[in-house]
Amino acid sequence: MVFGRTERTPRRPAAPVTTLKLLVAGGFGVGKTTLVGSVSEIRPLRTEELLTEAGRPVDDIAGVEGKTTTTVAMDFGRITLREDLVLYLFGTPGQDRFWFLWDELAQGALGAVVLADTRRLEDCFAAVDYFERRRIPFTLAVNLFDDAARYPEEAVRDALDLDPEVPVMMCDARERESAKEVLASVVEHALATGVTRAS
Repeated sequence: MVFGRTERTPRRPAAPVTTLKLLVAGGFGVGKTTLVGSVSEIRPLRTEELLTEAGRPVDDIAGVEGKTTTTVAMDFGRITLREDLVLYLFGTPGQDRFWFLWDELAQGALGAVVLADTRRLEDCFAAVDYFERRRIPFTLAVNLFDDAARYPEEAVRDALDLDPEVPVMMCDARERESAKEVLASVVEHALATGVTRAS
């Protein structure tokens, strides 16, 4: 302390913040909206509409008969993984009639989560194929529904014929920490493959 004056420790400049865009994709009713909502630190944007009788011939609700709404454009959320790393999350619509939106949503994305439900594993084939064709790194996350059978990671990997470097994780999309681990896996995998689309 200097007489008549208090010395202050100089502030370090704040580290620059990196923002990354991630997609959350998968089949109809697999938990995309739930995952975005469970981790988002802002009120998530949702574009859900009620399922109608007119849509029954188009939307296959086998295995998710209790589902009453569906995403018709996207979900949006934001999470700060570290003080210098912010993720913007874009949840894609699950039904094939809305797949034309995926190309717009995928622009500038660093990577993706492909959510899978072991009761309807074939529903995530389209998402896996989409990201493989466009060379967008992704993590396959099996959403552990309460009434779904549990399978080892290797069994899921073999069933989907995934490349060895694709991470496969078990998660509960309702649980914030579980969903955060999946998102961190996507970032790590994308950076390890040399993808750089940070803004």
